[in-house]
Amino acid sequence: MNSSTHSQTKAILQDAWDYKGRPADRSKTGRWTAAAMILGGEAVERLTTLGIAVNLVTYMTGTMHLGNAVSANIVTNFLGTSFMLCLLGGFIADTFLGRYLTIAIFAAIQATGVTILTISTIIPSLRPPRCTVESSSHCAPATDFQLTILYIALYTTALGTGGLKSSVSGFGSDQFDESDKEERAQMSAFFNWFFFFISIGSLAAVTVLVYIQDNLGRQWGYGICACAIVAGLVVFVSGTKKYRFKKLVGSPLTQIATVIVAAWRKRNMDLPTDSSFLFDIDDFEDERRNGKMKKQKLPRSKQFRFLDKAAIREPEKGADITLMNKWYMSTLTDVEEVKMVIRMLPIWATNIMFWTVYAQMTTFSVSQATTMDRRIGKSFYIPAASLTVFFVGSILLTVPIYDRIIVPIARKILKNPQGLTPLQRIGVGLVMSILAMVAAALTELKRLRVATSHHLINGTTEVPLSVFWLIPQFFLVGSGEAFTYIGQLDFFLRECPKGMKTMSTGLFLSTLSLGFFLSSFLVTIVHKITGNKPWLADNLNQGKLYNFYWLLAILSTLNFGIYLVCAKWYVYKDKRLAEEGIELEESEMVCHA
Repeated sequence: MNSSTHSQTKAILQDAWDYKGRPADRSKTGRWTAAAMILGGEAVERLTTLGIAVNLVTYMTGTMHLGNAVSANIVTNFLGTSFMLCLLGGFIADTFLGRYLTIAIFAAIQATGVTILTISTIIPSLRPPRCTVESSSHCAPATDFQLTILYIALYTTALGTGGLKSSVSGFGSDQFDESDKEERAQMSAFFNWFFFFISIGSLAAVTVLVYIQDNLGRQWGYGICACAIVAGLVVFVSGTKKYRFKKLVGSPLTQIATVIVAAWRKRNMDLPTDSSFLFDIDDFEDERRNGKMKKQKLPRSKQFRFLDKAAIREPEKGADITLMNKWYMSTLTDVEEVKMVIRMLPIWATNIMFWTVYAQMTTFSVSQATTMDRRIGKSFYIPAASLTVFFVGSILLTVPIYDRIIVPIARKILKNPQGLTPLQRIGVGLVMSILAMVAAALTELKRLRVATSHHLINGTTEVPLSVFWLIPQFFLVGSGEAFTYIGQLDFFLRECPKGMKTMSTGLFLSTLSLGFFLSSFLVTIVHKITGNKPWLADNLNQGKLYNFYWLLAILSTLNFGIYLVCAKWYVYKDKRLAEEGIELEESEMVCHA
């Protein structure tokens, strides 16, 4: 092969295609030109989702005239649904549409939802009448019809968010070739920029967008979101000729389902002691030689042996084993990949509580802020929802402090080149969430003491206590997120099987979803049990919100104890495979967190 032919071969990617279905040309597709058009979509998504969520509780209480507990649940259910639908979006992208079409379609759905939300704030009949001085104690709450329109808008937006969020990071990473050293380094930089654009979208949401909503009107704030989504979609679609596309590989959820079904069907069969009697990827040798089988063979592990039955050979089913129905028989490597996912579940479950604490920053902490002195100078009032700027700011501050200060110290003390391991980072975040709830409870006690001393318990007058007393709880949860979010993303991407990174990201995002749903559940239970003397009263001065924060602190502490046990039990994938004499492929060891 001459040099010109070799260079042409190197310029053509074997596992990526252009928009016409031809093998992608390295020089004409992908890399930063394509990735930049994708990053804007994530910034717009975060701007929209957070811009709606952080100020939604004040809209529910102030405009729709709903109680604090009901309003908090509407916010957390909206956020929980948005993140849970990431699993659906990932499944659709991997199985049917591909990431490009999934992003385009669900961005349009998100724009539709925000447009409906904007219209609902413009048309007077879609919201209850304003309270008057005479009716201030008995404001008419939103009707069922008005709430139905609101829910249609919110959950259409949530559907679009879920589909969009599930594919943006994956499609962005598709623009870089992992087998090329230079592009692999660029991919790592892409994820740094990805986090940066998320933070920029968050900052814009909690400052500019919230200010516009509170001072110019909700219709302007939500209208800007709708226009931003459409603009982001136009930019995204305009880059079609520059993108690299990957062929559909099927959803990992299907693999998990087939292994479980096959194992259940063979539940009465005895497992052979010799692994050679189990079906594995060696039986696909011809396909592997042709480049169709890209999986790394994994050794048989001792845990969850029941699942091994999925790989038991059944000679009576036929001699041509490569044509075997996957619902009847899986490869041993497929089984081991499912076991990897199962091993991650205890860590996954003990991460949920952090996001339950996180949910309070967009609900009751904002409600607290509305009752306190929010003045800067004589005339400027900080929007209550804009207190989350301290939350976002602490995230941006914690990341460089961790990289520049904590990592070097941890390297010396723990003798770990990473600094803190992913599980250690998650543990630090969980501890910070406990401290945040302690700080929140103490601040609420102080706020109530001030309200009592000024005889404001039965009124709705502003409590003469600076809103900046809330900064510690926002700061602790924000710093905790910097540890927990990145630690979780690192853990799930590092420990998942090679072909399951999309599902693993969805699994990570589902902890956020379940954390918000758990918050809704706890609020409902507490509100029902404490009905006569409610902790979560519509007038916070008459409630005992501090008890709810103490409850979360106690539950978080118990959860942290369980987490320590699970973290001690868990063995990292590279260590476990090294003990079996299996080396990870270089691309498998790259962490894209």
